[in-house]
Amino acid sequence: MSDVFDTLVGQPDAAAALRHHARRPVHAYLLSGPAGADLASAALALAAAMQCEEHGCGRCDRCRRVLDGRDPDVTLVARSGIAWRIEELREAERVGRRRPLGAGRQVVVLEDIERALDAATPATPALLKTLEEPPSRTVFILTAHDLPPELETIVSRCVEVRLRALRPDEVAAALVADGASREEARAAAEAAGGDLRRARVLRRDPDVGARLEIWREAPRELNGTPAAAARVAERWHASLDEALAPLVALQAEELARREAAAREVGGRLTGRREIEEAHRREQRRYRVEEIRAGLQTLARVYRDRLREALDDERGADRARAALAALDAISEAGERITTSMNESLLLYDLALALRSP
Repeated sequence: MSDVFDTLVGQPDAAAALRHHARRPVHAYLLSGPAGADLASAALALAAAMQCEEHGCGRCDRCRRVLDGRDPDVTLVARSGIAWRIEELREAERVGRRRPLGAGRQVVVLEDIERALDAATPATPALLKTLEEPPSRTVFILTAHDLPPELETIVSRCVEVRLRALRPDEVAAALVADGASREEARAAAEAAGGDLRRARVLRRDPDVGARLEIWREAPRELNGTPAAAARVAERWHASLDEALAPLVALQAEELARREAAAREVGGRLTGRREIEEAHRREQRRYRVEEIRAGLQTLARVYRDRLREALDDERGADRARAALAALDAISEAGERITTSMNESLLLYDLALALRSP
């Protein structure tokens, strides 16, 4: 590859902006974009380019260390739960005050900063303090898929670089370049909703269609009783566990490649704990995306029922039931960003839905 930004599929404008900023960095960047935009890879590429003497060649030892998670001056500050805690943001500030060990910069990455608003006590003031007057050789890189008005003060303190959603044909082309057949690539791209990483996992997942069928067929069984809701919710929850298997296998292969690369230079992989923590965060995010995919499948079922009911002069009751179901699905979609209790969320949703 010509530089580290070539890995950003379908993002020529964002890549050009990041190349410029890697040469003339300021104290804070906000990488934003819709679900599916690969903000994590963009943040890592920007961090590598800031540390590299050639501004992100992708070949030097410094670039490889950053991309492999082994650079001591690039820190991904992780949150322990679904929302940022104030003490975690204070840890980010503490890391940012350190002097870099090498000739580059101290780079601190915080992903999904919109989660600073999800806690019972919002952590936005702590995040603001973190961004105020950092040392001259410190750069903060924030990512966010959603920018609610409450984050306006955060945005104003950063240079924002927006990434766009990928089209299914762009995702499919990237999968074909990885070695997928055109049929595999098209099916995975359509199911991934513009998320290339998810598409790469789905390509390995022969059971994705069967799992979506579990969501599609659920309304036939749901009748408003707790027993039926419990059975359906249990099947949904089991399908989430099954969905993780291809991702876990992909992560294991990536970890093995990193270990092999470390052995080639006569050392051993450092930062294994951080890598494993990042994998666990990705698994949590993947479960959320799997629920979203299921909710979208359910919503299509009830939208079809609504159209059928509206075409029927005697379908007023069915139309009201379909609208209520769509409201319940929308509420569940909002809850998955604020609640980690999957079982309760899925049971409540199943109980709220009705058969025709």
